[in-house]
Amino acid sequence: MSLFKKSVLATALVTALVTPVYAADAVNFYGKLNVTAQYNDAETVNNAQIMSDSDTTIQSNSSRLGVKGAYQISSQLEAFYMIEYEVDTGDAAKDNFEARNQFVGLRGDFGAVSVGRNDTMLKKSQGKVDLFGDLAGDIKNLFKGENRIEQTATYVTPVFSQVQLGVTYAADGASSQNDENGFSVAAMYGDSKLKKSPVFASVAYDSKVKGYDIVRATVQGKVAGFKLGGMYQQQQKSNSNSSSVSGFMLSAAYGIDDITLKTQYQTMDEFGDSWSLGADYKLAKPTKLFAFYTMRDYDKMAYASQDGMGQDVVVLAELQDKYFGLGIEHKF
Repeated sequence: MSLFKKSVLATALVTALVTPVYAADAVNFYGKLNVTAQYNDAETVNNAQIMSDSDTTIQSNSSRLGVKGAYQISSQLEAFYMIEYEVDTGDAAKDNFEARNQFVGLRGDFGAVSVGRNDTMLKKSQGKVDLFGDLAGDIKNLFKGENRIEQTATYVTPVFSQVQLGVTYAADGASSQNDENGFSVAAMYGDSKLKKSPVFASVAYDSKVKGYDIVRATVQGKVAGFKLGGMYQQQQKSNSNSSSVSGFMLSAAYGIDDITLKTQYQTMDEFGDSWSLGADYKLAKPTKLFAFYTMRDYDKMAYASQDGMGQDVVVLAELQDKYFGLGIEHKF
């Protein structure tokens, strides 16, 4: 076969393979790099003595790479999918990918159904109220429920009068479920980005999801140029005689031109409390510089030998961790 014929054949083959995908699929390749130069000062307890362990890091904060898209099956039915990985730029290992949301589903007038690895509805119900997500002040450090389960089925209704309902089923085959089926349900009102509505509010409940039963209520809105938010949570271990604990979080942000000032306070019984202060500087639509400071106080049980008695007594140590970071984030 001549070189010309081979070239024509190769071109025809590539065209046949690529053209249908390009024409039918709306594919979006995306990513985010968020990296900080950070100083960490954490306290630990050793034989009832409080010891400080400090270090400096250049660390990645949930940087990610993904692809998502949709395929129009008919005028009333669409298939959609997402495959996303976290990229840890500060990991010593070269294979530094970790699975994030990865699912496939169908949507139409009935709503949307998806199966795979996904955030629970309770996690999704927080909207954008956590102003220090993925950083040291992330609410997951004190609140349970920020879960991404590897074996889930999720259904969300269409939006009716700005109200949307959703439920996630966590299969007992998931390793984090300890052979228990779990459910996560949420009711949400408004736009979580606060662009289509001035208020976002939600209530959510977890039953036996990653070993916890959780009730969560969230609200965020715009008031006189401020973006104010709050969250209340009550949590308890599933199938346990332990009592439930509760806590709350408050957040506030204020924009001045390209600068956004923000602060957040969080507390949870028996887990401690946390203060965060920060500022973002928008260089361009996809790029920002930022700085933050987080201080977290918590109690930890320690054991110490009682003098002259030969018995151990429980000592409650009050510990404090501090984090300061300067970073850059770019989305694409």
